[in-house]
Amino acid sequence: MEVSEWWLWAAYATPFIFIWVSYIRRTQRKGREAADTLAQNINAGLTEPASLHPVIDPNLCVGSGGCVVACPEGNVIGMIRGKGQLIEPTRCIGHGACRAACPHGAISLVFGTARRGVDIPHVSPDFRTNVPGLYIAGELGGMGLIRNAINQGAQAMAAISRLNGLGQPERLDVVIVGAGPAGLAAGLAAMEKGLSYALLDQDTLGGTVAHFPRGKVVMTAPAILPIVGRMRFTAVSKEELLAFWEKVVADTGLAIKSGHKVDDVVSDGDGFEVRTSNGNYRSRAVLLAIGRRGTPRKLGVEGEQLSKVVYRLIDPEQYRGKKVLVVGGGDSALEAAVSIAEEPDTEVTISYRSAAFSRAKEKNVRRVTAAHEQGRLQLLMNSNVSAIHPDRVELKQEDEIISIDNDAVIISAGGVLPTPFLKQIGVEVETKYGKA
Repeated sequence: MEVSEWWLWAAYATPFIFIWVSYIRRTQRKGREAADTLAQNINAGLTEPASLHPVIDPNLCVGSGGCVVACPEGNVIGMIRGKGQLIEPTRCIGHGACRAACPHGAISLVFGTARRGVDIPHVSPDFRTNVPGLYIAGELGGMGLIRNAINQGAQAMAAISRLNGLGQPERLDVVIVGAGPAGLAAGLAAMEKGLSYALLDQDTLGGTVAHFPRGKVVMTAPAILPIVGRMRFTAVSKEELLAFWEKVVADTGLAIKSGHKVDDVVSDGDGFEVRTSNGNYRSRAVLLAIGRRGTPRKLGVEGEQLSKVVYRLIDPEQYRGKKVLVVGGGDSALEAAVSIAEEPDTEVTISYRSAAFSRAKEKNVRRVTAAHEQGRLQLLMNSNVSAIHPDRVELKQEDEIISIDNDAVIISAGGVLPTPFLKQIGVEVETKYGKA
């Protein structure tokens, strides 16, 4: 090669070499950052995903990085030594975009882990259970996102509309249990398809969303409501979302029967009798859209029946100037504690049975940590409430009994899953331990 040709080749090759070297260095740096993030979460005990989450097969992963870019939550998956890994498990909320972005099918979406099982009812692709005519949609089936719940409610109603035996004068076509996102969409779909229906809820419109603290931002993705059309917002507060749904109910005439706690669903041949605290209903089909929280989990300690004990936060302002104990380590507990700590003259303490907040989102853990460092709330980790008195609470932390002055207790220990109810009405339930 002549000198002039060599210089010409070098002139063309140098930019590509520079780009390639820069790419390798950036990839290595991101790999080190991902490995550090994973190590930090392991050391902090933040290893248990809260819901549906990805499992990545390293034998199929080619390291494209598409899953990293696709995740709407950001930094949940990282590339370590050229393979995708779940590096911030507690931030994953089950979008499933990572699986869709994987070019070689290396990602499976699963419930539970080898250490923590999750009860999931058996549901077919069209949301049928093993009980003919009984359907499940939304969070109860394991899909916690509002968009997913809305889509499933509408899709389940489409399947119900194809059943034989609809349109009988002596019974409804469908009873929908639960007026959260899935139930709301299902009710609108029933109206759209001309089905006779009853939409029941033990509380009122909104489901789990209605029980979120005031001002909580509810992250959603665009979804389509039957009759109404596309919900165009992607990030709204609880109040804004509930106001939107209330307008939908008013505009469409959707009928919601509040104060109806369903006690039993009994097959009566080719349909069901739905027995509630406020009357019974006969229907051809039943759609359960009741969520997974069930009834609040209680501590079972002395004094828990006192009026100062509640199981969810409605308005932080009501605790202004009070000494408040929040029990729990999940997102609802941490969000409640921080929002109350922002009120003037409050003294807030969090009691959690573990050493780390392993089931809360990173942003909530950061907010609690910052509030603690600023002296706005106290943390009692590895502690359990042993007794609640009118003016104080006793806790056991390791081998020490601690007594703190107290005006109010908020127990955010999760809910008792409706597994016994599902089994009572004949629905098969499987405990998933990280398997597809």
